[in-house]
Amino acid sequence: MTEVISDEQKGWRGSREVWLEAARAAFLDSGLDAVKVQPLAARLGLSRTSFYWFFKDRAAILDALQDDWESTNTAALVAGCEAPAETISEAVLNLLAVFLDENRFMPRYDMAVRGWAHQSDAVAARVSAADDQRLAAIRSMFMRFGFEAGEADVRARTVYLVQIGYIALQTKEALEDRLARIPAYVKTYAGQPATEAELMRFRARFT
Repeated sequence: MTEVISDEQKGWRGSREVWLEAARAAFLDSGLDAVKVQPLAARLGLSRTSFYWFFKDRAAILDALQDDWESTNTAALVAGCEAPAETISEAVLNLLAVFLDENRFMPRYDMAVRGWAHQSDAVAARVSAADDQRLAAIRSMFMRFGFEAGEADVRARTVYLVQIGYIALQTKEALEDRLARIPAYVKTYAGQPATEAELMRFRARFT
């Protein structure tokens, strides 16, 4: 009979990415208190000592979670603002596509980190900095198409605060309903309607 040797017996300790992914999943599923070494080890079927090959302590993986949030949600939003577009309406559609694609921008992650910010001044500062970075990216997007700074700022805030409001209010809305409102949102945000060709390209991302 062949003996089955577990990964732990082979000396496999996971990887930094594996531990971080487990921390993110625990955080999103059960909250900040679930992000502790022993529960994460149990979740992965590894020893708790394996954790310390990749992170100094719990504080280190909590810092890594904040970095991960910024490198996913904030980076996706900034990339959406900088995506090639021939018109402001197409640029707004690129940005809205980020908010609608949960593989790029995770609403649960944003909500969880914002909840965490109520418990930590340091996290609150990082959230505030991320909001500033996101608003700056949206503002720059409008200015790229000739809007003066003051108007670009108001339009950026209108787009961003509405979308964050969807997250904060945990709005449940079928994708079809949200897509149906997109033309009106674009006209409101951009000050001009999207062309049918732009809307067709946008819808194709979600069908």
